[in-house]
Amino acid sequence: MMNKVDISNKLLLCVFMLSFILAGCTTTGGQKSTHKAGPKSSSSYTEKVVAVVAAQPKLDVIIPIFDPGLAEHEGNYADEGIWPELRRAEANRFAYKLKQALDNSNMFGAVRVTPDETASGDIYVLGKINESNGQEVEFDLNIVDIAGKEWFDDSFEHEVLESFYNDIRNENKDPYAPAFKEAADDIIKALQKRNATELENLKTIADLRFGASFNDAAFMEYMDSEGKYIKLVSQPSDNDPLLQRVIAIRVREQLFIDNLQQNYASFSQNMDESYLKWQQASFTETKLQQEAKNEGIFKAVGGAVLIGLAIAAAAASGDSELADAGLDTAAILGGIGGVYLLSSGFKSKEEAKLHQDAINEIGESINIELAPQVVSFENETVELTGNVQQQFAQWREFLNRIYQQETTPNTAL
Repeated sequence: MMNKVDISNKLLLCVFMLSFILAGCTTTGGQKSTHKAGPKSSSSYTEKVVAVVAAQPKLDVIIPIFDPGLAEHEGNYADEGIWPELRRAEANRFAYKLKQALDNSNMFGAVRVTPDETASGDIYVLGKINESNGQEVEFDLNIVDIAGKEWFDDSFEHEVLESFYNDIRNENKDPYAPAFKEAADDIIKALQKRNATELENLKTIADLRFGASFNDAAFMEYMDSEGKYIKLVSQPSDNDPLLQRVIAIRVREQLFIDNLQQNYASFSQNMDESYLKWQQASFTETKLQQEAKNEGIFKAVGGAVLIGLAIAAAAASGDSELADAGLDTAAILGGIGGVYLLSSGFKSKEEAKLHQDAINEIGESINIELAPQVVSFENETVELTGNVQQQFAQWREFLNRIYQQETTPNTAL
């Protein structure tokens, strides 16, 4: 017969074994692991979050090349520290860098850099460069959707610190990258404020507006464009032959722009080595220029003060009967010192000008080159010439001709 001690010991043993079994079920039964380090199991991710993300339609983003922000009068370029060809190259590069930042987020559909804002997409990122001197970068972004609704209009800026170039791990990295990452993050935040229905409507409006660019009478009836932004009032049937035609042509445009992406990528990559060197050299030159200007101002002000003191000392020497040689000496030394500092200040300004010229000379080494291309479409071939904007306009004219030639809606494109 077991005593109370034996029974208690057996009960404790049973509880211990039961807790061990339950713990084993917790770690092997598909629940979250309590381990703090190492990759998480697939079941540890919340299915609800995955379902919500999957339900959101991914919008296609259009990023026209940035406005280079050039002054209206070429004579102001040197005064503003702008090298036109460099700034035009940056207009292409900045658009592509922002595309890369948005691509890395996996929050959007196709993100395309385009020659202008006439390309067809769901949302548009319109940029303008305000400043880029190797040390500071600033650009404006205006985000609007295909319905004409503005998501936000803001400026993004970043100052490159000297510590960036002192860190060997930053070799071949773009010092402006944080600005593009910040911009992409803000665009994503604006996206997350939209619900799935609104985003889905934008994709429908994108198809309809593309169709209206060929035949506005057939497609504008589905949209209300009287207000601040376009509203979807109805939708054509998925089997509507006109809609099928424009969607097929829109695919051709998207393929054309997709091919352009490699050109923008190649352009950005080809200018990488020269541009990164320009950024670092311009950073140094800009810093030296600022130091030279500050030194010049300091010397000029100091010189003026000394000359002022010399004049005061001379006046005191002439008016006072008790004046001694000390005041005369102070007047002479003060005058000489003031003239010397003013002279040095002028030299510092000349030195600053030399640094500005050096920045411009560095910028002169970068230029944009475009080559003509031949594009084949079914049985027709079109040669596109001129710059990328002109080539894109010629391509749109070619698509319009294709649309007009399709007189029978059921003809396969």
